Amino acid sequence: MNKKRTTIKDIANKLNISPAAVSKAMHNDSRISKETKEAVKRVAKELNYQPNHLASALRKGKSNLVGVIVPRTNSNFFSSVLEQMEEVLHKAGYNIIITQSNESFEKECNNIDTLLFTQVDGIIASMANETIDLSYYEKIKAKGIPLILFDRGENDLNVDYVGINDYDSSHMIVEHLVSKGCKRIAHIGGYRRTRIFNNRINGYVDAIKKNNLPIDSELIVESSLTIEDGRKHMKALLKLKKRPDAIYAASDYAALGALQVLNEGNINVPNDMRLVGFGNEPFTSLVTPSITSVDQNSNDIGKLAALTFLERVNEPELKQTLNKNILEAKLIVRDSSK
Repeated sequence: MNKKRTTIKDIANKLNISPAAVSKAMHNDSRISKETKEAVKRVAKELNYQPNHLASALRKGKSNLVGVIVPRTNSNFFSSVLEQMEEVLHKAGYNIIITQSNESFEKECNNIDTLLFTQVDGIIASMANETIDLSYYEKIKAKGIPLILFDRGENDLNVDYVGINDYDSSHMIVEHLVSKGCKRIAHIGGYRRTRIFNNRINGYVDAIKKNNLPIDSELIVESSLTIEDGRKHMKALLKLKKRPDAIYAASDYAALGALQVLNEGNINVPNDMRLVGFGNEPFTSLVTPSITSVDQNSNDIGKLAALTFLERVNEPELKQTLNKNILEAKLIVRDSSK
């Protein structure tokens, strides 16, 4: 059976006082006696009273909640971002509500609706791979709620953004592989419709041209960058008449899938095929051979995203100035490309 939620009125009836007096007692109003406050506290505990934070937020116009949307939580990058974000916001008196899109546009839209219904004071988000239609994000802006994008975001929204320079990161990877003598570098990328992956593909293409290497469309593939995608595309690349001599995967998970296929086929990494991933996931240093990867400064991204939100709510006079924090990434060279 459904149990009726205890309200302030229930406490008032039990003590034979007004609901207004109960409310004041709960907020430690100096006009309420110590005895009444203690009685209210005792009865509230007896009746298992739970404050209605949503109703309180509606009354005050402030919930002290920040909604966060991530594509997935089982990634070291996103978990590190969330940890730093929560630490900064907690110190400022905010709690965070974490939602996960699982790269689904539909689920992302549902997450936004839920967060708006919960009366969050702001939303910090990294978009799903499937997201092309930005109308739900425009809905956040239309309500005047601070919106900060990190890692993945669209310039068309014209909101605050924190991330790395994905274009330059691709340049750095290609230059590293070229310095090792690689001449046919394949790129297992994300979908171009997502800004960061489009930038990584463009950076790869321009770096290949810069080093006077031919652009081969067979060596460029788009995917969801899962382990399964890495396996599938690695198998396809090995079937080419002219195999690549290096793989740059835009995600460590795709790089891991590629490495599994190479190890299963007794293809020596790095002697026969060099490999670079992206994200610096913990497993990259644990597998054999260890995987060269790009560290995305996840700690700094989490802190900056949180601080950007706090600036938006604490310094409203700066609302016309957008924050675009673009951080430099670092290449962590390991055995797979040495």
